[in-house]
Amino acid sequence: MKQVLIPEMSKQSLAATLEIISDGIWDWNATTGYVYRSPGWYTMLGYDIHSLDNTVFTWESVIHKDDFNRVMTHFDEYITQKSKEYNIQYRCRTKLGDYIWIEDRGKVIERSDDGSVIRMIGAHRNINAEKLLLEKFRLKNQSLENMIEERTKELVDINRVLEMKVEEAQRLAITDSLTSVSNRYHFEKVLNREVERAHRFNEPLSIVSIDVDHFKQINDHYGHAIGDMVLIKLTKIIKSSIREIDLLSRWGGDELMIVLPNTVLNDAIDVAEKLRKLVSNTDFNKTINVTSSFGVVQLLQDESSMRFTNRADHALYKSKKSGRNVVHT
Repeated sequence: MKQVLIPEMSKQSLAATLEIISDGIWDWNATTGYVYRSPGWYTMLGYDIHSLDNTVFTWESVIHKDDFNRVMTHFDEYITQKSKEYNIQYRCRTKLGDYIWIEDRGKVIERSDDGSVIRMIGAHRNINAEKLLLEKFRLKNQSLENMIEERTKELVDINRVLEMKVEEAQRLAITDSLTSVSNRYHFEKVLNREVERAHRFNEPLSIVSIDVDHFKQINDHYGHAIGDMVLIKLTKIIKSSIREIDLLSRWGGDELMIVLPNTVLNDAIDVAEKLRKLVSNTDFNKTINVTSSFGVVQLLQDESSMRFTNRADHALYKSKKSGRNVVHT
């Protein structure tokens, strides 16, 4: 086992030294997934001390979406030893919802025999004032601003309209038109990202496959309008009963999928069982009794997204074969 030893310095003195020269320190145990963050880290972002989960997901959740891929690429290149240092600047969301620029430096201090990370420590430094000052100088150095002010305003208005149209087009591209939940394209994109994240940080990940029991009979007997109503009401029930970080998607027809980040199999089974009871106890229509079958699986080590979803489909098939309105793994 390879280790970087720090002679003549205790853990306490090291932490104290880092706290003095930074605005917040962090210590990631890749084996357990536990991340320690110093009080200064919380203060820098305006949170109560130790008020957030001690996981990598907390760090990921505060990174600005426009900086996220750049940060993850830099991080991966360092922990896989493709680059010699981890040193990057990006924006983090504060408790008030605005963003500040921080500088993030880190070092792997322990690796296993195969080179994978066991422990990594680092420090964050608030560089927002420096960034704002540089931006102020940049704005002062702009020339001909008064001459083109009117034209700029026109272009801004045009861009705003275009951005709204682009955002709407993007939303429609990832949304199922009937149920207004995520469509299959978006599900696969998110799942690929979550699978990569789960493998990278050794975090659990589960998915739930859902199918409406005897849905074809509902359509044939009551008509497609009633069938659509069932799907719309079903997705509303499920979406209101899962976490914000979970993703509900229409996989196709009457089949739905849920991505459950940072969730082990037993907890995912509990979620599925809760949803199964909610569906069976909901009054969809006075003449219709609606139930659903569930398949639940947890991501295996080095498993691909395709293999992952195939196992979920197989678990769902076992639920339907065993009599429906049940949860299977």
